[in-house]
Amino acid sequence: MNTPEYVPTNYPSDLTDAQWAQIAHLFPQGPNSGHPKRALVNAVLYLVNNGCKWRALPHDYPPHPTVWSFYRRARLGGLWEEALAAMVEKTRLGAGRNASPSYGIIDSQSVKTVYASDSRGIDGGKKRKGASATS
Repeated sequence: MNTPEYVPTNYPSDLTDAQWAQIAHLFPQGPNSGHPKRALVNAVLYLVNNGCKWRALPHDYPPHPTVWSFYRRARLGGLWEEALAAMVEKTRLGAGRNASPSYGIIDSQSVKTVYASDSRGIDGGKKRKGASATS
């Protein structure tokens, strides 16, 4: 089966030629591929960027069942994580840092919880805090 020549669509989420060159080796074009891998990756990026439904994918991209199947197989095979790791490594090296972080920082924030409302008797309809609204 011959894969049609892919012409990028110019959506803001589409990969540039340089970006595609960095990850193209992760998505080899098989002999039975009906659609170019770059078109499938760009379609997934469009969906992620716009938060739309699979069926709302523009007709410039391959059919949504094909894109979904490609996405699912790549997710199960760990390809998305591998592509992200390669991009993080390149970005870090380009910034003059080590390829991988040597430590991480976790920041926390105090947040009101549901448990606090149980002990104080907070009710959204009351004007006052407390266990009784009649006093």
